[in-house]
Amino acid sequence: MHILLIADGRSPTTRTYLRTLYALGLQVSLLSTFPCSEPDGLKSFELMPVALARFAGSQASAVNTSSRIAGGADKKSFVRKIASFSRKVAAPARYVAGPLSIAFYKNQYLDTLKRINPDIVHALRIPYEGMLAACIPAGIPLIISMWGNDLTLHAHGSLLMKNLTRKTLQRADGLIADTRRDIRLAREWGYSEDKPVLVIPGSGGLDLQAVDQANQAVANLSEKLLKASRLVVNPRGFRPGSVRNDTFFAAIPLVLKQLPDTLFACCAMQGQPEALAWVERLKIHNEVVLLPYLPQEETWALFHIAQVSVSISQHDGTPNSLLEAMACGCFPIAGDIESLREWIQPGQNGLLVNPADPQELAEALVEALTHEELRKNAARINREIVETRAEKRFVQAQIDEFYHIMENPANRLSDR
Repeated sequence: MHILLIADGRSPTTRTYLRTLYALGLQVSLLSTFPCSEPDGLKSFELMPVALARFAGSQASAVNTSSRIAGGADKKSFVRKIASFSRKVAAPARYVAGPLSIAFYKNQYLDTLKRINPDIVHALRIPYEGMLAACIPAGIPLIISMWGNDLTLHAHGSLLMKNLTRKTLQRADGLIADTRRDIRLAREWGYSEDKPVLVIPGSGGLDLQAVDQANQAVANLSEKLLKASRLVVNPRGFRPGSVRNDTFFAAIPLVLKQLPDTLFACCAMQGQPEALAWVERLKIHNEVVLLPYLPQEETWALFHIAQVSVSISQHDGTPNSLLEAMACGCFPIAGDIESLREWIQPGQNGLLVNPADPQELAEALVEALTHEELRKNAARINREIVETRAEKRFVQAQIDEFYHIMENPANRLSDR
């Protein structure tokens, strides 16, 4: 079976999902909507930078790019400032330019389809990969993967976004989401009740053996992190519109008043102007460590040694970082939104807080950091949840079955 994957080729999630497809013995072509190096193992590789993708910011690419620039800190700082600015400005512009760009790339996309001739086209999110994919002619099965903010945030960005989101879901033949909430919302947006759906973690599942072995990468972490009496990790970086890092930073002084020995590690925030401004404003230089964009195994190692992981999102599905923290025994605190209530029962295996309330977050952090038994019980429960719902082999078997259902329309079921 030959799959044409339409996705952001830079994304770690895309790279992980590619490995999942290879493990299933599938042939894969990738159409990347962002400039990137060609991943290994592909049958073919295409680039179509829709929606101003050449100019859109990325916390991963900004950090990695800045580290490669010769000429010292000034140039690195300049790149980070540009990336920070682009995150604030590019999203509103893309809500208009993005849908318009689909028409510009349509003919190139259709020519690519004829040349590649895939059995299935699979777009890894609605904006803007799914919108491009939906130009597909009849007869080729189209699968759309959805993320937690596709319908709750991006679809409302402009009238054009609303229209193309609806058309994309109406054209899709199969739908994959990482929460049941998104399946319900997709039905409301026009996805037919009689078409198949699959609910799985978006990256293709967790390799628990690799997660456990990441303990060996603890040696790569700084001595300050290793010696912290209490360690809280924020793994998400900056995701404007989705993650409330303003709430996170505002809660830190409130926690320090009660637990002054707490250290906060912030992934993908090293050198980022927003993070530096918060640290300076709140005078928390010694209590906060701004980390670069870490390799996967070092992020897992951080989860292994931290007591608490914090991800205060107001628009989200099932973050990979949430499942990774749960697998590592790191106590999760997250925004109190519908999608996360599918994984966390407050007071048992985590805590959920109002994403806009720093005081509530601070109280949750103090509760988690001072109640070891709560953390131990949550670690046991969360490991069982991940093993039964998010383990790689379990998820891959479902993906394989779903693809075969999509390839053979006569065998399609209405609710997997």
